[in-house]
Amino acid sequence: MENKEIWLPSLITATPQEGRELAIKMARKTIAAIQTDPEARKKLRNDYANNTAQLIASANVVAIEFQTVAIANNYWKK
Repeated sequence: MENKEIWLPSLITATPQEGRELAIKMARKTIAAIQTDPEARKKLRNDYANNTAQLIASANVVAIEFQTVAIANNYWKK
């Protein structure tokens, strides 16, 4: 992970919708960190886009990331 870009300064979001968007971004950044070749990711995209099991697994990753964000935001309780 050579890239030192700080793209996640905080897990705090104003709303659950922003939290979900952050969770999706976190999942995408994780995949990019694991598979660093953008062309390889592009070639694989069709495989997982048409595979129900892989789509469900991707949704599960987003759900776990969202759980992390929700906990950090105290579930947006005021």
